[in-house]
Amino acid sequence: MDFADARDSLADRLARRHDFSERVLDALRTVPRHEFVPDDQQGGAYADRPLPIGDGQTVSAPHMVAAMCDRLALREGDETLEIGTGCGYHAAVTAELVGPENVYSVEYLESLADTARENLANAGYGDVSVRHGDGHDGWPAHAPYDAAYLTCATRSIPTAIRDQLRDGGRVLAPVGDVTQTLVSAEKSDGRLDREYLSDVRFVRMQGDGE
Repeated sequence: MDFADARDSLADRLARRHDFSERVLDALRTVPRHEFVPDDQQGGAYADRPLPIGDGQTVSAPHMVAAMCDRLALREGDETLEIGTGCGYHAAVTAELVGPENVYSVEYLESLADTARENLANAGYGDVSVRHGDGHDGWPAHAPYDAAYLTCATRSIPTAIRDQLRDGGRVLAPVGDVTQTLVSAEKSDGRLDREYLSDVRFVRMQGDGE
């Protein structure tokens, strides 16, 4: 398989179906998704669907990664917090938009955090920072952030993440349990002004209760 052609074909298909920015589409054309998934999943790396990455986790479908990046309107230099590193693919796409040194990602499962660091380094995104920890706590050492997003469903947007956003910062998260809604919010005077977008289905956030 010619992976570069497959990436271009994927981006072209998404461009026909969605109104994504050229910057986001270019990021999808650049990031080698096949390098972030297990060897037995590489043949389907450029299909627009989630893929298993081990430990009961998945990497989001490319259209969802693109939709979240597009909605956050990520700009070069935006300090960005990711909750749920997984295999590192979403962080790499984000790095294309804001710069790898501006991406800080928290992963609950230590094995996935280790794998993500290796994947990111091998793909040329070694400056992305990955921490093993509880995403409910965010990553206060690098706050305040211009943007944050969760790649896992939460019962509510964690207070720590809200507090670590700068005023005017944006956050995007799947909120809910069995039924989930993608929620976009902007911080204003210490509070989050929320907008409810589409129904989604993500894996549950680790440590988010039963």
